[in-house]
Amino acid sequence: MKWQSLLALVGDEPVFSSALLLSGKVSAPQVRLQLSRWVKDGRLIQLRRGLYALAPVWRKVEPHPFLIANRLQRGSYVSAQSALAFHGMIPEYVPVVTSVGPGRPETVRNPLGAFQFNHLARQLLFGYSQIEVAPKQLAFVASPEKALLDLIHLTAGADSEKYLRQLRLQNPEALNMATMTELAQRSSKPKLIRATRLVGPLLAEDSGESL
Repeated sequence: MKWQSLLALVGDEPVFSSALLLSGKVSAPQVRLQLSRWVKDGRLIQLRRGLYALAPVWRKVEPHPFLIANRLQRGSYVSAQSALAFHGMIPEYVPVVTSVGPGRPETVRNPLGAFQFNHLARQLLFGYSQIEVAPKQLAFVASPEKALLDLIHLTAGADSEKYLRQLRLQNPEALNMATMTELAQRSSKPKLIRATRLVGPLLAEDSGESL
């Protein structure tokens, strides 16, 4: 495959899979060898095995970190601190994109960022949707309610008033307590049900001000 042919095929894509290039009568070893050469030449960035992005000088679209996270581990969705920050629920900048999914826990670092994946049982994989995180870029992201529940689920001792206050939750209008209660009950996790009962009064304390 020629470089210009690759650009014509994936030039408008934020990231692409090598599987896209293996359809038809092509030699898989030759395609992989050529991709490896382009990575070495600095034309491509390898995000993980089989997943690539064009180098900045060739890139038309800047890949959103949430889209990259979704592609790095199939079946995952962005949640916990990353989704809470995205929804304006916590004030801190979150340098690592945190996701949950059915896959194994891992941290992936590549030239486009750091991505942490936490395992979540399949019966807890709900409360997220595909949303536009950048123009024409869609990613699966937890709702504010589920992002908070996932964080509590993954953090020891998070069903305490002390921990919830330390989060400094803000933008309370973004969180629907009825929805959070429904999701907590759906999980059948006593820890999440206990924590949900604490969140409502804490958010109401200051009539919309940060905790």
